[in-house]
Amino acid sequence: MLEINFLPFPILKTQRLLLRQVNTNDAETILSLRSNDEVMKYIPRPYLKSKEEALELIAMFDDKIENGIGINWGICFLDEPEKLIGIIGHYRLKPEHYRAEVGYMIFPEYNGKGIVSEALQKVIEYGFKGMKLHSIEAILDPENKGSEKVLLKNGFVKEGHFIENEYYEGRFLDSMVYSVLNK
Repeated sequence: MLEINFLPFPILKTQRLLLRQVNTNDAETILSLRSNDEVMKYIPRPYLKSKEEALELIAMFDDKIENGIGINWGICFLDEPEKLIGIIGHYRLKPEHYRAEVGYMIFPEYNGKGIVSEALQKVIEYGFKGMKLHSIEAILDPENKGSEKVLLKNGFVKEGHFIENEYYEGRFLDSMVYSVLNK
């Protein structure tokens, strides 16, 4: 079974991006991100309603990092390291299966600019080389065509389409699972 240690926190860089640890200074931005209708459209999670809730979420991120059970990065441009434009991370680690779920969200004005793909490539690389994962999965709403396009572009293949497998806010939702293997 994998034993994962995220300390010291791994700062990742790409050609344009800095993937850094989310901190309490990002609380207002996290609140804005997690309460944005367009961002949350396909994410069956409660909206954040206050800065305190954003701080609680950041504390949860930190706890997962400290305990080696999950990691989130804030997505920033290299030349604006304090300005968070999104988040990406490995959620729901399954160390006994050498597998993790990747997830991401970005402010709508940055969609279609290759930012998520660029960040995702670096996070996949870290997952395979740094974490020693065998596979990485992504779970998405079948209506989320933008995310599906990003995953396919980055080598993910569709594993399955689950019918009404999740119950959220009074209705049953479908989900699709995509994955990529460490070759």
